[in-house]
Amino acid sequence: MRFSLFVHMERSDLAKPHSELLAELEELVLLAEQAGFETAWIGEHHGMEFTISPNPFINIAYLGARTTSIRLGTGTIVAPFWHPIKLAGEAAMADVITGGRLDIGIARGAYSYEYQRLFPGLEAWGAGQRMREMVPAIRGLWDGDFELSGEFWSFPSTTSSPKPLQKPYPPIWVAARDPNSHDFAVASKCNVQVTPLASGDGEVASLMERFNAACAAHPETPRPEIMLLMHTFVAEDAADADRLAQDLSQFYCQFGAWFQNKKPVHQGILEPLTEAEIAAMPQYAPDKIRQNLVIGEADEVIARLKTYEAQGYDQYSIWIDSGLSHQRKKKSLQLFIDKVIPAFSEPQMGPR
Repeated sequence: MRFSLFVHMERSDLAKPHSELLAELEELVLLAEQAGFETAWIGEHHGMEFTISPNPFINIAYLGARTTSIRLGTGTIVAPFWHPIKLAGEAAMADVITGGRLDIGIARGAYSYEYQRLFPGLEAWGAGQRMREMVPAIRGLWDGDFELSGEFWSFPSTTSSPKPLQKPYPPIWVAARDPNSHDFAVASKCNVQVTPLASGDGEVASLMERFNAACAAHPETPRPEIMLLMHTFVAEDAADADRLAQDLSQFYCQFGAWFQNKKPVHQGILEPLTEAEIAAMPQYAPDKIRQNLVIGEADEVIARLKTYEAQGYDQYSIWIDSGLSHQRKKKSLQLFIDKVIPAFSEPQMGPR
């Protein structure tokens, strides 16, 4: 099982400049590269300081000039916010700029807050159908002289300019949860990204079962890769682990509030949650977070990750966005590099 880093700029204090956040993002990605991590993933989000990345390809182009070996992925592009010609061209340009190190993660999107602002009236089903039309469309554009008369997009014969450096295409990863999404990804010869969020190891196992079922339903297709994304923090000691659980509990309550899209937002920052609102989300209580996320001293983290490796996960991505300070993120990542990675003997970087 190989490792990657899922990382964004984020802030809750408007006094902290975005330029400082960018420097911190770069520092974490460089640390991951030096440790031999396979990929750094950056997703797409709009209008929220909770996750700052309006166009991941800009971040990827910036990081591409400052790194040499780590792959750089969109984790994920929100398909309904793009036109296939625009996505194919920008992705190909990013692949050229990074020397063929681009991975493309693609999803239907999750936040109704963003749907409401970028695509009023869009709902999850329609977003998912647009994603399914997008995947073959961008591959057709990379092949060239491709025309589309689809349900959502139509255009005459067009060739992506530029074309990607990787042949035949950069790897495409589909964010999947339900069995139909897994089936689409495998049938389309795409890799799969999954996250249990804070649902725990039962959901981790269930996600793998859905993936395996999709692979079994398509024996004609070579087994793609599957990546597991989870919040992961290595603690110095038990007290540090307890503090991390408390802080990640607050983060997930914020996450839940953003997802529900019911709280006022000012200058891209969610109005603070009340004690009653936090109490109404018992699934994110510190004890549940401690149990369901990968938080603990190195031996505990290693044991959890070994079970995921045994289940068949090819890549494990550390979701480091958390509301924690940069120094605490960096400390945890360094502990992971120093104390966890050595338990996984195979080298992180390898042929693809």
